Amino acid sequence: PMAASKAVSSNLPWRTRVFCSLAGTFLDSCVRKDGTVNRRLSGFLDWTSSASSRPVKGASTVDFTVDSSAGLWFRLFIPTEVPEGKKLPVIVFFHGGGFALMAANSKAYDTIGRRLARRLQAFVVSVNYRLAPEHRFPTAYDDGEATLRWISTPGRLPESADLGRCFLVGDSAGGNIVHHVGHRVAAASSAGEDFRPLKIAGHVLIQPFFGGEERLPSELRLRKAPMVTVKRADFMWRAFLPEGANRDHPAANVTGPNAPPLADIGLPPTLVVVGGLDTLQDWQRRYYEALREAGVQARMLDYPEAIHGFHIFPKSQECREFMSELKSFMEEHGR
Repeated sequence: PMAASKAVSSNLPWRTRVFCSLAGTFLDSCVRKDGTVNRRLSGFLDWTSSASSRPVKGASTVDFTVDSSAGLWFRLFIPTEVPEGKKLPVIVFFHGGGFALMAANSKAYDTIGRRLARRLQAFVVSVNYRLAPEHRFPTAYDDGEATLRWISTPGRLPESADLGRCFLVGDSAGGNIVHHVGHRVAAASSAGEDFRPLKIAGHVLIQPFFGGEERLPSELRLRKAPMVTVKRADFMWRAFLPEGANRDHPAANVTGPNAPPLADIGLPPTLVVVGGLDTLQDWQRRYYEALREAGVQARMLDYPEAIHGFHIFPKSQECREFMSELKSFMEEHGR
């Protein structure tokens, strides 16, 4: 396992290796042995970008407050070259960071939001959900649901935003949130309480953060892979899950015995993105297979040479291919 992890790192481009090393140092520096996060240090190291009405890289941005008492807000990315009278789809995006780090205004996620808005010609609602361990399960899911309810009120998003073509998209912990918030939307719809005019056209889970008590082969083989190691993942689960819960809690192990059967949820068409150099990949593959067995219209993109967070690097071949596939997925299911 150690040799496999080292081989992964040594085969990466040097710029990627440097970034992963710095990101790993950032993660390890911000977490404490007592299970808390050093917010002063994380705030210092996590560079942020202010909202700007002046277009930058194909999109302007504005921040909206959903619940001031909870500190819940989102950043709206507005593509600059929108033909007059054309309706655009809406992407509700949930950032990664193990439920404990990063934000909607983190420089990395500001860049990703602009790229999604520009390349996909979509409004992007990037949710700044509250973080663990100060706000454990189910706060992130509550914040995601509250944001969907807020934007579903007519007149809150621009008139050219087509709420009938809404996609939930998230990476890592954000991918986990996509599944659980999507479950809530489906449950509300089946109970006759929908989010109209908002309609979820599809889910996109980019290397979602799932887990369980069992150690799957990829976790044993790639224990110290770049970005997400087994040790870091275990810390994040302890920070997010209820006190005393283990990783077979349904928030983490969505295909386990404690989770509701996927066939009973009513999930929309789903795109699952997997990287062959990601510690978490076997949990993601298990999720995809479970979706297929449950009759969900699911597709998996498998990039054998991709590390966790590969989409952060826009010049990589995998990132370019993924953006093209994402565009096709939205066009297919957003008609």
